[in-house]
Formats: sequence, structure tokens, C-alpha cells
Amino acid sequence: MKKMRIKVLFLFMTLSLVLVACNKDEETGVDREAALDNLNTENMPIVKEQIELDIFSGKSATTADDWNDVLLLNEYEKMTNIDITWNQVPADGLEEKRNLALASGDLPDVFYAANIPVSDIQKYGAQGTFIPLNDLIEEYAPNIAKVLDENPEIKKGLTFPDGNIYSIPTVYSPEFPSLLIGAKGWINGEWLEKLGMDNPETTEEFYEYLKAVKETDLNGNGENDEIPLSSVAQMSRIIHWISGAFGVQNKGQLHTLIDEDLKTGDLRFFPTSDSYKSMLEYLNRLYDEELIEQNIYSLEVDQHLANAAEERYGAVQFYNPNELYGEDVGNQFIPGNALEGPDGTKMYTGITSPLRSLGNFVITKVNENPEASLRWIDYFWSDEGSKMFFMGIEGVTYEETAEGPKLLEEITDNPDGLTLTQALAEYIINPGGNHPVMVTDDYFTGSENAPADKEAVGVIEPYLIEEVWPSFTYTAEENEQIIILQTDLSKYVAEMQAAFITGEKDFSEWDSYVEQIEKMKLDEYMEIQKNAYERYKGN
Repeated sequence: MKKMRIKVLFLFMTLSLVLVACNKDEETGVDREAALDNLNTENMPIVKEQIELDIFSGKSATTADDWNDVLLLNEYEKMTNIDITWNQVPADGLEEKRNLALASGDLPDVFYAANIPVSDIQKYGAQGTFIPLNDLIEEYAPNIAKVLDENPEIKKGLTFPDGNIYSIPTVYSPEFPSLLIGAKGWINGEWLEKLGMDNPETTEEFYEYLKAVKETDLNGNGENDEIPLSSVAQMSRIIHWISGAFGVQNKGQLHTLIDEDLKTGDLRFFPTSDSYKSMLEYLNRLYDEELIEQNIYSLEVDQHLANAAEERYGAVQFYNPNELYGEDVGNQFIPGNALEGPDGTKMYTGITSPLRSLGNFVITKVNENPEASLRWIDYFWSDEGSKMFFMGIEGVTYEETAEGPKLLEEITDNPDGLTLTQALAEYIINPGGNHPVMVTDDYFTGSENAPADKEAVGVIEPYLIEEVWPSFTYTAEENEQIIILQTDLSKYVAEMQAAFITGEKDFSEWDSYVEQIEKMKLDEYMEIQKNAYERYKGN
């Protein structure tokens, strides 16, 4: 009888060990049942007993040097019961250190604002380094799930060819067009009045206005120093203003090589199209007649602001003039129109997809608490959490008013002379980009939410393109090819674009330019893009 009891006890102990082993993750040895038992699926705190997370984070120059000691995150730690160790990496070393962590297998629990390329998300997702989030989002991230359900275009762009979602992205609210557009076109309204001209509606009227600015001493300083059109170190911003007049880049800013042929509806490599050539010819005309600031490709912000202070600009494609130039100069500018092109085309294509960046929050396979980690970021997608993320703590950084929450005067007019961004950085982590949250106009404090920007959106909104493509995702095989092909094509197109605009290359060389692109395996590139586009539509 005693032997029988020993055998039964032995079998019981063996069964117990088997059951415990079944509850543990095969790779990490983590007791999943215990982790889930510690999780609160609703409300705060997120976990009953405190847990620790190790997060690798990109660091913008405009944020605090140490997120381990920022008010927002300290308060959130108390709310959630999750203690995070933030390992921040500045932009100049981010790629190297991120790649080293991925290659060595010395992984954090989460990569946050680490700007992981889409190709790497696919690669490490397929390898199992990044875990799929589809089911976790549905069960543990109601705020993110709601956004994806209400915006299927975002969900389609976030889904990889294997059907998995591996990351929480940065999203700009589709209801916040001012942010989706970003920099906008502005015309010097006072100079229009002096010239007796209307706000240009067509590319030809725009040319005539810029020419009049060039030929007239509108700032009254006795010198012919007026600069008709400028931006800062980027011709691409000016192109965003006028490309729609030529039907170019008609699926938004994220696709710099492909769009839709407006006549056939087919996918098109637009830098070899007749419409793109016409746009470059127009820009060359402006540049050749010195209607575009001649050092546009190297102009720094400080020099641009100095020129603006001297009242030298007739039109700019940049951010809110009131915010940048001060009210005395900024108030001279009015929103520029969407322009109609030579063949009657009138659309505004300088807008980006709400799905801004995929690689800003991924959970790795070593994370013992993926559900809690996802709940941690999901809160910031709620209205309450979004207010906290962007505005900070009530009574410390903002106050509630009849018009809604407003930043305190010590933030907006800091007694120590700090800028708004510098003052906020002491309390919140938002200054700087790549945060895996949804940005709405409710609590956003940037210039895109200013009254003048909203007025500008009202002017161009009727002409905004209806469909804006996010970046496409690719299979592992496609990734290997597309990275090389797109890098080579983009570099050559950019070099030749500048050469044609500045006159370094004559348009008699256009056919040779097109032939060279075709030799750069353009057919292979377009086949990959067509497959990716078909998958995107089918997601």
C-alpha cells in the first residue's frame, strides 16, 4: 500500500511539472499564465504587481536628454505599475545601434521611435524576432483597434504580405488635413495689392506675379533685392505646391517615383512621363529667370529667416509665416491657391498618407509581457491618453478652459526665455517625431493647428487628391531587390531633376535620361511595385 502511495505521488509530481512546462513559453521559459494573471485587461493599473520593461528608443534633439526622469512618464509609471528603463539613442547613432541590437540578439523588450525600416520589420517579423500583433490588438488594444477598423486604408498599409501586423505606427488623423499637408504655399498679400494683382489661380498667373515681384521694389528699400519664390533647402516643397497642376505625384508625398496614369488608371513611373517633363520645364523657366531663390538647394533656415525679416519674399512654400517670421512680416502673407496647369489640370498632391511611419513600436520575442506592453501604448490612443501625451499634466503644463485645454503661460511665454518646444521638453516627450500615437488637432500644439494654417487648408481642400497611398510593404524576396533598385533610381532621378531645373542639363538630353532609367532595371522595379500595389488593394 505504501508503494502504491509513492507511485501515485510520483505521477502527480510528474504531471504537475508537465503542466507548468506547458504554461511556459518554449523559447523564453516565461510563465505565460502567470503573466496573464498579473494583467488587468481594463482600466488602471495595467498590471497588479509591478513589472519592468527595457525599451530601446530613438532620441530627437528636441526632447529631454533622459526620459527616465520626465514628469509625464513618471506619472504614467504610477498609473500603470510598469517601470520602464529608457535607453535613448540620438539620431546620428540610431541606425548603427539598432542594427547591432538586432544582429546580436541582445534585444530590448520594445523598440520605440527607433525608425525601423519597413524592410527590417518584414525581415525580423518573418524570423520571429518581432511578434505579430493582430490578435493582441483585437484583444488588448481597443483604442488602436478602433482606429484601424474605422480607417481600413491605414490597416491595409500596416499589414505585411504574410497577413501580419508587426508594429504600431505613427498616424496622422485623417481629420487633420493641415498636418497631412504640412508646409503650405503662401503669397505676399500686401505685394499683390501694390501690384494690383489677384491671388494667382494658374501656373501662368503665378509666373506673372513672380516676374512682377522680381522687377519691382516692393519692400521700398531702393534695391532690387526681392526674392519672388523660396523654401528652405528643398525644391521638393515647391514641387508639392505646383505638381498637382501637372498631374504629377498624384497619390501623395510618400511615393516619389510612382503614381497613377490619369488617362489609363495604370501604375506609372512618373519621372519619365510627359507631364513630369512639362513640370520640370516650368520650374526651369522660373529658375532661369531667377524667380526661384538661386541657392534653393543649400539655403539654411537661418538665412531664410533673415531674408524674411528684411521683407524680401514674394511667395514661400514653408510653414506658418506668423509663427516663423513674427506677426509684423508674417501678417503680410495669405494662403496660396492650388494652381491650374497649362492643360486645365487642377489638384493638390502635396499631402501625405495618415500612415506616417510603421517602425516606431515593435515588441520583441524576449518581452515577457507583450499584452501589458501593448496596453501601455494603447492608452495614448484614447482621448484621455492623447491629452496627457500632448498636453502633459493638468495644473502643471495646461489648464482646462471653456474652449478646451490650453498650455499655461509659463510654457507658451516661458520666464526663462525657453521656446515652446524647450519648455514642453521638461515635462513631456512629444517634442520631436516618430511617436507611435495618433496625432489629432484636439491637442496638437504645432503651427499646423494655427488659424492661418486652417484657413490655408480651406483654400486648397476642394482640390486635394482623394486617394493617398501609404508606403507599400514587400515580401522578403521583393525587399532584397527593391532596396537596391529604388536606391539607384531615386538617386539618379533626384540628380537629373536638379540638373534640368537649374539648367545644368538641357531638355535636348531628355530622351537619353529616359533611356538610362529604362536600363536601370525599370521593368523589374515596376513589376515589384505592381505586385505590392495589388496586395495593398487586396488587404
